[in-house]
Amino acid sequence: MSGPNVWSRSRERIRRFPELFAQCAGEAAAYGKCVAATTTGRQELTKDLCAKEFEALKTCFTNAGHKLHFLFVKHSFCSIWTERH
Repeated sequence: MSGPNVWSRSRERIRRFPELFAQCAGEAAAYGKCVAATTTGRQELTKDLCAKEFEALKTCFTNAGHKLHFLFVKHSFCSIWTERH
């Protein structure tokens, strides 16, 4: 069962996401360009199609999170994305 601390931590993660994203703008842009380029027309995005760019973004988020004393990637965005793709 979740307690109030779970929601506080979740809100804190969401609040800090813009800081993390700003530190990783180049990596995010490269990943976005890869996804856009590989899904033009009717092609679907498949696992590992942009793996190199995704790993760079994931590493950047992890490093930015450590700098902010905040482990964002391990528990949210990338874990969810990796499970679904």
